[in-house]
Amino acid sequence: MSMSSPEQLRAFIRDVPDFPKPGIVFKDITPLLRSPAALNAAVEKLAAPFLDESITAVVAIESRGFIFGSCVARILKAGFVPIRKPGKLPWTTRRHEYILEYGSDVLEIHDDALNNDDRVVIIDDLLATGGTLAAAAAMVRGFGCTLVGVGAVIELAFLDGRSKLDPSTPIHTLVQY
Repeated sequence: MSMSSPEQLRAFIRDVPDFPKPGIVFKDITPLLRSPAALNAAVEKLAAPFLDESITAVVAIESRGFIFGSCVARILKAGFVPIRKPGKLPWTTRRHEYILEYGSDVLEIHDDALNNDDRVVIIDDLLATGGTLAAAAAMVRGFGCTLVGVGAVIELAFLDGRSKLDPSTPIHTLVQY
């Protein structure tokens, strides 16, 4: 079964009302992950814009970003670099604290994960308010490497997360709400 359109992928994303708290409609990707055709299509579509970009590293954000990012890295014949929550990486790290709507959060990356010759794409499952992806982009740029673009399976466009990212960075999302 071919998954050529966003609508076909959207059919594999389930709405879960009031999760994780009342008033939130969570976009659940587990049905997409369970479908070999949908998962394969999502990964191929995330990788497609970067096939001719000489990507050397795919950076992905914990935890659902790892699922897609590692698969995209394989397609692009690039390395995989995890960005994680504090205390989860075993080597020395660089930390980045960033502001969310109601508080702050912290991400970490190994301090030897990238170098200034790298050409990087960042992959995550969701672009919502943009804070986490903007923090990841700042971390990547801190290594002096080239951030070629950002990809996400889902974009909650009504939250305007793109506005938090550098306008010169290409953003590729598969399904918009």
